[in-house]
Amino acid sequence: MRSSPQDIDQRVASPTPSLLIPRPEQGEWPGLADPPDSPLRAKVAEVLFRSAVRSLPLRVEFPDGTVLGAGDVTDPLMRLVRPRAFFHRLGADAKIGFGEAYLVGDWTSKRPADLLTVFAQRLTRLIPRRLQHLRRFVERAHPIEERNTLRGARQNIHRHYDLSNELFEIFLDETTTYSSALFDDSAADPTAPSAAADPMSGLRAAQLRKIDAILDRAGVGPDTTLLEIGTGWGALAVRAAQRGAEVTSLTLSAEQQRAAQTRIAGAGVADRVRVLLQDYREADGGFDAVVSVEMIEAVGERYWPDYFRAVDRLLRPGGRFGLQSILMPHDRMLAARNSYGWVHKYVFPGGLIPSMQAIEENLRSHTSLRIREALFFGADYAETLHRWRERFLARWSEVAELGFDPTFRRMWEFYLAYSEAGFRSGHLDVAQFTIVKPE
Repeated sequence: MRSSPQDIDQRVASPTPSLLIPRPEQGEWPGLADPPDSPLRAKVAEVLFRSAVRSLPLRVEFPDGTVLGAGDVTDPLMRLVRPRAFFHRLGADAKIGFGEAYLVGDWTSKRPADLLTVFAQRLTRLIPRRLQHLRRFVERAHPIEERNTLRGARQNIHRHYDLSNELFEIFLDETTTYSSALFDDSAADPTAPSAAADPMSGLRAAQLRKIDAILDRAGVGPDTTLLEIGTGWGALAVRAAQRGAEVTSLTLSAEQQRAAQTRIAGAGVADRVRVLLQDYREADGGFDAVVSVEMIEAVGERYWPDYFRAVDRLLRPGGRFGLQSILMPHDRMLAARNSYGWVHKYVFPGGLIPSMQAIEENLRSHTSLRIREALFFGADYAETLHRWRERFLARWSEVAELGFDPTFRRMWEFYLAYSEAGFRSGHLDVAQFTIVKPE
């Protein structure tokens, strides 16, 4: 997703012809610049969109000055720059087209997270109920090549986590932790002066609080043999080793393995940690504890039984499993599991966010493991994502120096805003689970 500086298309059907709309480079974003041609679907999409936004607390502004929506000047504004292209994308594939339209500038907003939160809060009501059964005729299925087989999982992880270690270092805190932080009450307040002045203020402490919480759930202490499924950039492995644990950490990302090993050596705990480029299904041995932070979302529903069976097999009797997972309501998970969306295409191929019911059913059906307790903190994830997005945009010039183009900027901004909206609306949650294996 890197390219040389891209061309600029100034041919915009808008009252402001000088407005510069980025045109994605064909070599990096094949087919993205040109909207699909689907007149009938575009007309249906326009009718449904206009009907849906009329009662929402937002404003949608068309190039001719027409404004739809029930919002006032305090509510988020969505500017339709190229309505025709927007509705053709929406009609061809609503779940992918809406985000793609943002990537190419067909619509824009100065408050994308606020805008997307309004849509997310009414997600199940945007399409009339009598028409919802038609979704199966227009929604795309997941590509077979993105299934998380041993080979497919490596490729899917490579597409996201091997983008660039330097990219993630730019917008994450010093621990390079890419999962929800756990704030205390004051640090989680977005109106607090420290958060407003510096998006990173308190984030490192909140990430270490999260790491300590999951290690506590797994009972990690001196001489614990610990398996970590999903290394990240090594912060958890370092923290566990500093407690006196012997750590084996698994990753499928060569970039992350390299960075984690550097961090571990710098912390002086290389003698207590080994980082393996290995799939969880290939792991062997016995461990007192297992931890896995926001890795299950990349496993895929088909392989959840394999994932939990592997934990059960590797965990010694009486051991504990600390699991941190993003969650969605079970009915929404069932509706989404066979549908290929924007996040799959551009960010996380092959994944599915589980529901708590799905986790419980997989544990009960395939393992001896049982959930003992859980901590839910979805609001903290919304705050974490907000800070990441602020940091990413503030330091965009550094990202661009790595070779990422303006289309990538809009893609990453939309991804972070879209995710934040999911947690702010309650459509998504995140939890830490204490899971135990019987003696």
